[in-house]
Amino acid sequence: MSTITQDTTEAHDGHSHDDHGHDDHHHGAPKGIMRWILTTNHKDIGSLYLWFSFIMFLTGGAMAMVIRAELFQPGLQLVDPNFFNQMTTVHGLIMVFGAVMPAFTGLANWLIPMMIGAPDMALPRMNNWSFWILPFAFAILLSSLFMEGGGPNFGWTFYAPLSTTYSPDTTALFVFSVHIMGISSIMGAINVVVTIVNMRAPGMTWMKLPLFVWTWLITAFLLIAVMPVLAGAVTMVLTDKYFGTSFFDAAGGGDPVMFQHIFWFFGHPEVYIMILPSFGIISAIVPTFSRKKLFGYSSMVYATSSIAILSFLVWAHHMFTTGMPVFAELFFMYCTMLIAVPTGVKVFNWVATMWRGSITFETPMLFAVAFIILFTIGGFSGLMLAITPADFQYHDTYFVVAHFHYVLVTGAVYSIMAAAYYWLPKWTGHMYSETLGRWHFWCSTISVNVLFFPMHFLGLAGMPRRIPDYAIQFADVNQIVSIGGFAFGLSQLIFLAVVIKCIRGGEKAADKPWEGAEGLEWTIASPAPYHSFTTPPEVK
Repeated sequence: MSTITQDTTEAHDGHSHDDHGHDDHHHGAPKGIMRWILTTNHKDIGSLYLWFSFIMFLTGGAMAMVIRAELFQPGLQLVDPNFFNQMTTVHGLIMVFGAVMPAFTGLANWLIPMMIGAPDMALPRMNNWSFWILPFAFAILLSSLFMEGGGPNFGWTFYAPLSTTYSPDTTALFVFSVHIMGISSIMGAINVVVTIVNMRAPGMTWMKLPLFVWTWLITAFLLIAVMPVLAGAVTMVLTDKYFGTSFFDAAGGGDPVMFQHIFWFFGHPEVYIMILPSFGIISAIVPTFSRKKLFGYSSMVYATSSIAILSFLVWAHHMFTTGMPVFAELFFMYCTMLIAVPTGVKVFNWVATMWRGSITFETPMLFAVAFIILFTIGGFSGLMLAITPADFQYHDTYFVVAHFHYVLVTGAVYSIMAAAYYWLPKWTGHMYSETLGRWHFWCSTISVNVLFFPMHFLGLAGMPRRIPDYAIQFADVNQIVSIGGFAFGLSQLIFLAVVIKCIRGGEKAADKPWEGAEGLEWTIASPAPYHSFTTPPEVK
């Protein structure tokens, strides 16, 4: 990476005497509730995002528990099918837009300015605004569950005509909340781009940027490109339902398959938006605990860029069964298989970094290694789904559910957990409890595999997804899956305990708690002062 010299004039105690032009309190953080509502400090906003995403993670998890409780036995047990569909829909929306994306944005807010030697994010007031509209978006979405007709019940992909002709009256609230989430994402992404392009410390050239910063820069461009597409799709759903247009209604000259093209043109880059920052996190953690430089830094940057570009060329692999022309099916099949190449480069580089390193397995490294192994399993099932004739069999079965949960839970969520353990000492100034961290890791890892691995077999045997009832031959496996689900949900309470215990006290953390760690953020005091770099550090 780079050697770093720190300017001695920097205020380590957080008492900066520099006016940033957006904070009236130059001596540490203001006190009380207004500090959090009015804050423009990137660390405060990062913390808000992270806490919000964890609350949403537990909320979405509770909905998953409703789903797994219903599926514990065949027959209709606990909830009526309409409410079951609302649970599958809102669980998906919350986990994607409420848990994973805000968590990555929170990490970006906390870490990017510290990693590039900037005093704050470039657009601090917009930063505040982009966070505070999120709780309102989710309040609107969740409130619809309690209204007449119930909440959205058409799956998180809201295919027309399910979301237009057959949807509940509360669909307008769903559309409105998705618009607000999208606005928040776009503002956050613009802020990331402007910060990284304009506010790097002297000497911090492009090819010296930490990989987390690189992956977020590329993610931010993806967000700016595809969020307006989602806005267009939900707006057309809105006008089809309430204003008599027929974008997706064949009777009025529209086309329901066009909905899928528009949605997945957003939806496929979106799944990479939810995994690229993970690659940056793992690329920071693996070298630290292997005590080696990252193998193939520049190839990692190029691999990330090529994944981002290819993600725009593969959207219709979600649509192999819609009756596309064979030429199109072949094109999307080959493009999808091609994405495995840059992804494989990354996995190879992480393994090569660990090769002959002096590895220790602290909690962040445990999560990182589990990420590499389990994310690769998700990648292999993705390759199976990419092959068109095979996909005709797997499509809309539990095999698909198994695939994307391996990528999103043992992928995205595991990397967020790894990041939390890795940077908690820097954030709080205390070391977390390693014992509790290991308990959290092993309980999560055993239960998550009991939860998602058997789903592959359910899918191969033909069990369809998004159903509240199923044939008797799937009963035993579903029981095992549900037990794994409850165990995984409860394991996350250990994580909550770790974080709260760490915030409240514990062993003092050194400025650089991990001996192999590299990067500007480890030159700052622990806990990170309210204003990090009042004078820019020199990167040599």
